[in-house]
Amino acid sequence: MEKKKLKKRNEVESNYRWAIEDLFPNDEEWKKEYDLTKALIPEIVKYRGKLSESAEVLAEFYKLHDEVSLHLERVYVYANQKYHEDTSNGIYQGFSNQATNLSVQISSAVSFMVPEILSIPEETLGAFLASNQELKAYEFAIKEIIRQKPHTLSAEMEELIADTGEMADAPDNIFSMFNNADIKFPEIENENGEMVELTHGRYVSFLESTDRRVRRDAFRSLYATYNKFKNTLAATFCANVKQEAFYTKARKYPSTMAKELDKSNVPLSVYTNLIEVVHENLPLLHRYVSLRKKLLGFKELHVYDLYTPMVKDANTRIGFEEAKEIVYNGLKPLGEKYRTVLKEGFENRWIDVYENEGKRSGAYSWGAYGTHPYVLLNYQDTLDNVFTLAHEMGHALHSYYSDAALPITYAGYRIFVAEVASTCNEALLMEYLLNKTEDKKERAYLINHFLEQFRTTLYRQTMFAEFEMITHQKSMEGEALTADSLSRIYHDLNAEYFGRDIVIDPEIDMEWARIPHFYNAFYVYQYATGYSAAIALSRRILKEGEPAVDDYINKFLSGGSSDYPIELLKKAGVDMSTKEPVRQALNLFGNLLDEMEELMV
Repeated sequence: MEKKKLKKRNEVESNYRWAIEDLFPNDEEWKKEYDLTKALIPEIVKYRGKLSESAEVLAEFYKLHDEVSLHLERVYVYANQKYHEDTSNGIYQGFSNQATNLSVQISSAVSFMVPEILSIPEETLGAFLASNQELKAYEFAIKEIIRQKPHTLSAEMEELIADTGEMADAPDNIFSMFNNADIKFPEIENENGEMVELTHGRYVSFLESTDRRVRRDAFRSLYATYNKFKNTLAATFCANVKQEAFYTKARKYPSTMAKELDKSNVPLSVYTNLIEVVHENLPLLHRYVSLRKKLLGFKELHVYDLYTPMVKDANTRIGFEEAKEIVYNGLKPLGEKYRTVLKEGFENRWIDVYENEGKRSGAYSWGAYGTHPYVLLNYQDTLDNVFTLAHEMGHALHSYYSDAALPITYAGYRIFVAEVASTCNEALLMEYLLNKTEDKKERAYLINHFLEQFRTTLYRQTMFAEFEMITHQKSMEGEALTADSLSRIYHDLNAEYFGRDIVIDPEIDMEWARIPHFYNAFYVYQYATGYSAAIALSRRILKEGEPAVDDYINKFLSGGSSDYPIELLKKAGVDMSTKEPVRQALNLFGNLLDEMEELMV
C-alpha cells in the first residue's frame, strides 16, 4: 500500500508559506534587533525610583516602555513563528528560548513601574495627566493600574514575581514540546486503502470521514497514544494548575478564575452565567445527539461519530484557492474597505497554509505591531477548514484595524474579545452559504455544519470551561489531580453534556490531555462567550447594514484595549454582562435544529 508522508518545510511551495521576511529579512537582522532590545534594559532601569518626580519623567518612561514593547514583540513573534514552522528545528528552538528569556528579563526590569505609579498620590497623578498632553495618552493605562492596586505587590516582590516567569512557563513549554515535536501517532488505513500517518492536522479530517472504520481507528489510535503517557501528562497539567495557584495566592485573589477574569475586568458572573445558560439548554444538545444517531442510522452512536456529516454525499473537498474566493464573497456584508484588506492578506502571503513535518498544530493569527498580521493554518480541503480561514482572518483584521487606529499601548485586544471578530466572520460566511443554495440537501449539509459550530464552540468549550473550574477548585482545596481523577471528571462531564443517546467511549476520558488551551488558564470560556457575542453582532450587521458595520469596525475592531472588553462590546450593541446573548445564540441553535429535523426526518 502507498504511504503518504508529510512534506518537509523546504518542500512546501513558497506561495503557500507566510512572508516571514516582511518582519525580518533574515536571521541576522533578527539578531541585531535582539541585541538592540537587550541594550534597552539598562535604559529602563535608569527610571527606577524616578517616576514620581514629574509628569515629564513619567511620560518619558511610558514612551521608552512603548519602544521596548515594540522591539520585544518583533523579536518574540519572529522567533516563535520560525519555531512553529518546524518545532524540531534546533536553531529556532534556541531563538524561541532566547526571546522568552529576554521577555522575562524585561518584565523583571520594568517590574518597578506599577508599584511606583501606585505610590504616587491619586491627586498628584491627576495633576500630572492634566498638565502633560503626552502623558494624557496613557490615562486609561494608568487608571487600569490603579484599579488593580489591591493585587499589586511591593517593587521588590514584583521583581521577584517577574523573575519567576520562565519557570512558570515550564509546564506549557513541556506540553508544547511533547505535543508538537515528540509525540508520534501510528499510521492508519484511509478510505482508499492507503496507509497514512495520523497527525494532529489530519485527525479531524479522519473524524469527518464517511467511513466509520476510519473514524474509529483514528480515534482509538490517537487516544491510545496519549494514554501511554497519561501519568506524565497529568503531572504536567497539575504543575500548571499549581503555578497558577501560586500567582493567585501571591496576588491575593480568592481563586485562579477570579485572577484571570480580573485581567480584563470581566465579572465572575459572566463565567457562571455561561455555564448556567448552557446547562439550561443541554436538552437541545441531547436532542441534537438523538437526531444525529437517527440520521446516521446507528444502533449505537459513539463519540467518534460526532464529526462526520449527517448529510451524505455532500461535496466537501474545497481547495485553498477556492476557499479564499468563498470567504471573500461571504464577507461582503462587512463592506468593501474590509474586503480590500482581506484581499491584501490573501495576495501578499500573510498565511502559512499547509501542514509540514514538525509544524505546530492547529491554527492561529499573530504578528507584531508595525507589520501586517500573520495566519498559521494546517489546511485540509474541507468545509470546516474554509471556516477556519474565515475565522483566522477575522483575528488578523481585528489586529490590523486596532494597530492602524491605536498606539502600541492599546493596540493589543484583550482575550475576552479575541474570538468575537473571528466568529462573526464564520457566522456571516454561513449566512452567505445558506442564502446561496436552494438545494435541500446542500442546505441540510450547511445547517449540519452550523449546528456543529454551536456544539464544538458553545457547548464543548463551555464543557472545557467547567472542567477547568472543577479541577482548579479541587486543587485549591488540596485534592490531588491524577490521571485517573482527571479522566473521571472529564468522563462525567461528557456524559452530562451529551446525554443518553451516545456511548461515552473510554478513550474520550483522555481528551483533557491534548487540549493546549488548558495551559492558558480560564481562556476557553471566551470561545463560548465570544461565539455568543459574535452571533449577536452578525445578526445586527445583517439586519441593519452600514450603521451596524460602522459601529463594529470603528468602535469594536478599532478599539483594541482602549476600553474594557464588556464596554467595547456594548458600544457595538451587545451586553455580555447579561445572560441574553448566550440565550439568543442557543435560541438560534434551537431554530436550526427545528429546521434540520423538518428537512431530514
